[in-house]
Parts: sequence; structure tokens; C-alpha cells
Amino acid sequence: MSVKIQNNQRLRADIIKYLYYKKTLSLPDLSKLTQRSLPLVTSTVNSLIADKYITKKGLAPSTGGRRPLMFLINPAKQKYIVAVAMDQLITRLVIFNLANEIVLPLQFLDLNISEDEQAVDKLITFINSSIQKSGLDRKSLMGIGIGMPGLVNAEKGINNSHLPTPNGSNLGTYLKQELSLPVYIDNDSSLITLAELHFGKAEGMQDALVVNVGWGTGLGIILKGSLYRGSTGYAGEFSHIPLSKTDNLCSCGKKGCLEVDTSLWVMVEKAKAALAEGAESSMKKLFEDKSKHFGDHFLDAVIQQDPLAISILSAGCFQLGKGLSTLIHILNPECIVLSGRGARAGKMLLPSIQQAINEFCIPRISDQTTITLSTLADNAELLAAASLVVENSQFK
Repeated sequence: MSVKIQNNQRLRADIIKYLYYKKTLSLPDLSKLTQRSLPLVTSTVNSLIADKYITKKGLAPSTGGRRPLMFLINPAKQKYIVAVAMDQLITRLVIFNLANEIVLPLQFLDLNISEDEQAVDKLITFINSSIQKSGLDRKSLMGIGIGMPGLVNAEKGINNSHLPTPNGSNLGTYLKQELSLPVYIDNDSSLITLAELHFGKAEGMQDALVVNVGWGTGLGIILKGSLYRGSTGYAGEFSHIPLSKTDNLCSCGKKGCLEVDTSLWVMVEKAKAALAEGAESSMKKLFEDKSKHFGDHFLDAVIQQDPLAISILSAGCFQLGKGLSTLIHILNPECIVLSGRGARAGKMLLPSIQQAINEFCIPRISDQTTITLSTLADNAELLAAASLVVENSQFK
């Protein structure tokens, strides 16, 4: 392939990626973002319009001068993305079109990835059955993006913590072979951070932290406007900082990890123990409903201001704030975004976290950091799993 063709394909991909993240852009915007000449960008945009990847939206609002023509991704383009978000117990799947519109609504699979030896094969069956349910032509699928917990090397497609393949091969390669589609995997907290950077509260920020409040406790680090992965891709294992005073073992096999105080899993276990000892709570009835997981019931109880649920959440959030105090001193972020499934608890997360920061941080430093709640919450990982496919596609 000639250099000219390669450069043209790269520009096509870049234009679609910027429109995917920014929604609508003008030709001057695209020229600036891609650092290509306006005539070249204009020609490439015209070719993408001819191929029905993008379409004209109309003129931008008036700012006093000539209004530029705006462009966006064409929602009628029959290209689709399978987005999969996994946590320790639940796997969720959505199929989006290129305009980030849902064409197959949320599908669920109960899957304990740490204990189920058939987890990988069950995942494959779940993805295949969801694609079949969608009724979409498999040839119209651009690929599958998957977010999952654990020590994930996105570049090599390896999860060193969970989901060993039946034949011991590379997870990404195995899934690609079995599903006959491009597959891209990444750590769930890294993906949630990318979602906040591109679509959420961290958009446009240079230095920020994104906390994944979920069955575990994760962290993503944004430095100079990009996700920081570290030398081997494992940066952000915040939950394994030894700040807990308990002797409880963490899932990593060590004692003292922050996660044994701050994860939703631990909060649910504390709620169950309190109920067993006779505590009164709306969770007693909620936990009888097996159609939802205990973690979702716990968050429902928090939102309904159940006293026991709030007290357990507050204790965990204080420890989380203590850990964040350490990071504020080290990284001096402009913002910390509370995201992930636990962000559904909303403002209930904030008081205890702020109390810990007030107690443990130097005010001159902490006063420069804003703590904010995600507006993406449950959708963050799914959105970023879809963007994995967009980032790796060429759009020929």
C-alpha cells in the first residue's frame, strides 16, 4: 500500500473519530484537529459523505461572521459496534450504531468471572446470542469492544487476573477467533476514564482522576489530556494501596488493601452481616428480590436514604476519601470524577469523601481540586468499550 493511500485512510479515520467524540464539527475545526490543510480535509470529508459515513448538519449558530457548515456522523450508515462491559458478577452488552445510538438495548448475563471455569465460553455464547437477537447482518459489525476488571494489557489483549482461555492462549486472540470479528479488550477503569474524558465530566481537562466505584474500586489517571497507563499498562491500581486497618484478604491475595473497605461487594457483605444480627433496614425486603443483584439493591437503598445503607456507604467513602487525599498530594489534579456503577448513589457519596479530604489534605492543595459526580455512571464503560472499536477501525 502506498504512503499516499495510507495517509488518506488515516485522515478518514481521524475525521470520523473526532466527529464521534465531538458530535458536530466544521471544516476549519477538522483541519485544526487533524493538522491537515483545509483543501485536503474538504476533499476527504466529501469522500466520506459519498460513502455515507458522515452527513451535513447545517450552519453553525451565528457568532457575527460567516456561519460555517457543520458535519456529523451519519446515523443511517449501516455500521454497528458491539460494546461489552464486564464486572466481577455481571456482564452487560449493548449494540450501538456509529452515531452512538442504541440499536440493541441492554442485555445482561450473570457471570462470576473469578469462579466460573466456563466464563470465557459463556461470554462467547452470550455475545453470539445477542448479535443474533439484534437481527443485524454480521458483516455490518465493525467489531467488539470489551471492558473487564483485572490487570489487562490492552495492547497485547491479555488479562492477567481473570478469564483464562480453554487452550491457554491470548484472550484477545481467542475471542477474535471464536467470534470471527475484531475484538479489543481493556481494563474497565481505564475505559470508564476514557468515557469521562471524551463524553463526560473530564472532557477538556488536562489533569484529572476518575474513580470507578463498583464491585471493586478502580482508578484512571488523566495526565496532559490523555489516559496515563504506566510503563506496562497497569497504572491506576489504586485499590491495592495498603490503607485498610482490617485483616481481611483482598481479591489480590494481600491484606490491608483499600478495596476491602471501599468496594460495593464489601458494603453488601457488611449489610448482610448487619441484617443477620437483627438490624432493621429496607434492604431486608430488597435482598429477597433475586431479579437484581445485591449491589443494585444496596444502591437503591442508599438512594431511598435507608439509614443502615447510608452508614455503610459513608464508612466506605471516608476510606475512599483518605486514599484520594494521598493522590491529591501526589498528582494535584484539577478534578476527581466519581464514576462507574456506584456513581448512581449520587450526592450520597460526597460528604464522607470530602470529610476525609478535609481531615487529611493540605488545604492549599486540596482546595484546587474539585470533586464531581459522573453523569454517565452505568453507561460509561459501555460508551468507552464502543470507542475502542472506533479507535482501532480504518473506515475504508
